[in-house]
Amino acid sequence: MKKHNTIKIVLGTILICVLLTWILPAATFSSEFTDQGRIQMGLFDLFNYPLTAISYFGYISFYMIVVGGFYGILYKIPAYRNMLDNMANCFKKHGIVFISIVMILFAVLTSICGLNLGLILFFPLIASIILLMGYDKIVVALTLVGSTMVGIIGSTFAYNNLSLLSSYLGGNLTDNVPLKFAILITCLFLLILNTILYIKRKNIITKQAVIINEVVGNKDAESNSDNIVEKVEKIEKPIKTTKSTSKSTSKKTTTTKSTDTKKSTAKSSNVSKKKTKSTNKKSTSKSNNKAAILDDEVIIAKNVDQKEEYLVPKAVSSKTKSWPILLGFVILLIVMTLAFIPWTDVFNITAMEDAAEIVNGFQIFKFNLFAKLLGYYNPFGGWLITDMIFPMAFVVFLLVFIYGIKLNDVIDGFISGAKKALAPASITLLIYTILIINTYHPFQLTIYKAILGTGSSLNIVTSSITAFLSSLLNVESAYTFQASIPYLTSLVTNTDVYPIIWIIYQAMYGFTMIFAPTSVVLMSVLSYLGVSYKEWMKAIWKFLIELLVVLLIIFTILILL
Repeated sequence: MKKHNTIKIVLGTILICVLLTWILPAATFSSEFTDQGRIQMGLFDLFNYPLTAISYFGYISFYMIVVGGFYGILYKIPAYRNMLDNMANCFKKHGIVFISIVMILFAVLTSICGLNLGLILFFPLIASIILLMGYDKIVVALTLVGSTMVGIIGSTFAYNNLSLLSSYLGGNLTDNVPLKFAILITCLFLLILNTILYIKRKNIITKQAVIINEVVGNKDAESNSDNIVEKVEKIEKPIKTTKSTSKSTSKKTTTTKSTDTKKSTAKSSNVSKKKTKSTNKKSTSKSNNKAAILDDEVIIAKNVDQKEEYLVPKAVSSKTKSWPILLGFVILLIVMTLAFIPWTDVFNITAMEDAAEIVNGFQIFKFNLFAKLLGYYNPFGGWLITDMIFPMAFVVFLLVFIYGIKLNDVIDGFISGAKKALAPASITLLIYTILIINTYHPFQLTIYKAILGTGSSLNIVTSSITAFLSSLLNVESAYTFQASIPYLTSLVTNTDVYPIIWIIYQAMYGFTMIFAPTSVVLMSVLSYLGVSYKEWMKAIWKFLIELLVVLLIIFTILILL
């Protein structure tokens, strides 16, 4: 994988948008289409717009950095690795079931609460467990990115994501809920099916992977590489070598153990190479493939501690109880779910606001204790992702107290984790810079006018293309809908088809964010995992085609009905 691949892709997208401001005329729509001529973007704008992005959307990058610091502190707690090992071992035999449960959970939470960005808090946890079970990074990305975007496709009550659709198209978020859930279930089925097919096609879960999984993060992994080779060979039952070969191998192995660590590593690698060569001479083509796989996996086992420590913390020898950490994550998940359900805006339930008033009004000797202690906070149902920082801080410092972690280790852990989150956070700001460019230089409406034409009836194909391009250029769902729906509804005046336009736009937005270089969740996850954009597209292109076909069929059925 080329270094900084995701940042290069985003920078390339920025360059394309800059060129479009010079090529296409700008246009706006209020009550009528207004051609404003070309509003070109200059060099000073190129460096000023990121600052504008920070002022408007910097809180998202800040949230990512805090999440990174949160996990940096957890990495200082040995019980966290124990918890990961316990969970990985528990679900190892039923890994697909675990992945499916996570996908369903994340998709449903996104559909109901609009937690496509908030769930970033749990991404490193799930990534570590899936990797420890022996799956590769593409499976991790499918689980995290695929599930949240499918949740957007089948959005039901996600007020933050869908509120503008209600204002532009009429109706309520509670309309057509069975249809939205049906779309959610259908897309989830496709996602899970394609993930299973990918796992089987790549033959990811092998017995070798299970062994390598045991040495992830082990400081002695490199020095014990000969033992790993022996374990793998026993399981795979390679072609038997001659007696002379086995004798010479045992002698060399004995000599290797008597030398220092550096010589031991060199000689053990020579032994494995000679074993591979001798096996290759006397084996069939199938055994050659096995030998190649075996050698590659041993190399991975040696280097995983150095290259991927940020994904999976180092293994520990102590068996500290890990249930307090698991309980902490459960509490965070419950708080996040309750805090982001649109109680008042969608369900007209005021209990959460009433509870907040009671807490703020609580007095001791005419002193508003909680109001002064907590300060201003949003009641449940109106939280932003940054509001989750307080529960995160409360949980992590409680764990620090329980496990007796020193303050210096806490500070070092937070700094280390925050540094690892800088790349995804920076990519997020660059992506929102694209949104600033396209907002200040509104060339895109010229494109939509050319695609939609002057027809007065709803065209599934042109409407879907417009929704796709609007999603690609505007990053946020609210800006996506604002950019093109007013003009579309000026052409299509039949309000009976507006619910279909609603479905088309939310579905196409979620679909586009699975692969668009302007998708915050996608690009930040790829950056964190170290997966190139090319690898991702190569892995999911069949799934994208299937998903698009299914969505177009659904849109067509809706318009026919």
